[in-house]
Amino acid sequence: MSWAVVGGSGALPLAADFAPAALPPNRFGEPAAGACRGRIAGREVIYLPRHGRPQHLAPHLVNYRANVEGLRAAGVRGVVALNTVGGIGPATVTGAIVVPDQVIDYTWGRQHTFAEPDRLLHVDFAEPFDADLRRRLVDAAGRAGLAVVDGGVYGATQGPRFETAAEIERMARDGCDLVGMTGMPEAALAREAGLDYAMVSLVVNPAAGRADNPFDIAAIEATAADGMIRIERLLRAFFEGLDGG
Repeated sequence: MSWAVVGGSGALPLAADFAPAALPPNRFGEPAAGACRGRIAGREVIYLPRHGRPQHLAPHLVNYRANVEGLRAAGVRGVVALNTVGGIGPATVTGAIVVPDQVIDYTWGRQHTFAEPDRLLHVDFAEPFDADLRRRLVDAAGRAGLAVVDGGVYGATQGPRFETAAEIERMARDGCDLVGMTGMPEAALAREAGLDYAMVSLVVNPAAGRADNPFDIAAIEATAADGMIRIERLLRAFFEGLDGG
């Protein structure tokens, strides 16, 4: 089985050593620039920075269809998606690594499906993340000595602005534990494309109205840098354990 890691706004350190491997255009347009290929624990992996490299695509401008179709066409069948997020629930404190099990989609206007006028397409999305892949990621964290939150509801907002405190309160009432801008439609498109897909979300700040201190971009960047080092350890343990059942 071929694998991809799709990265967010936090840079994955090991990808710096990967060789460029651009995904060619497909019928949905240009996949994000900066795709590269390398090995993690002996497994060949495509790393795709969804915002492009250098990072320039706002969350609502990412061509999610071209990205997912590009990975599928490259032979990828399993995707680990990395996201930096805000924490809403009591367990999702700054610095926490979360493997969500549900999603609520608040986005609008994005090209969110591969269905077309002459191609009706329905998929079961009751459980939006592959259960076996989620389990393997949580187990890998344990082997790596990392604490993770197993489960949680990811709320996908439109961006690129951050949310108001009132919007976060609404999301909390809806049951969201995390807020991010890139989880949808990526997860749904992966399901339509037949890819095993799960998220690893790094909490880099409290969501709006949840912090006593002012918004601090430098602190967010420092948390993201530290967190991606820990996520790299998780990924190494994940790929090392794939042959172990």
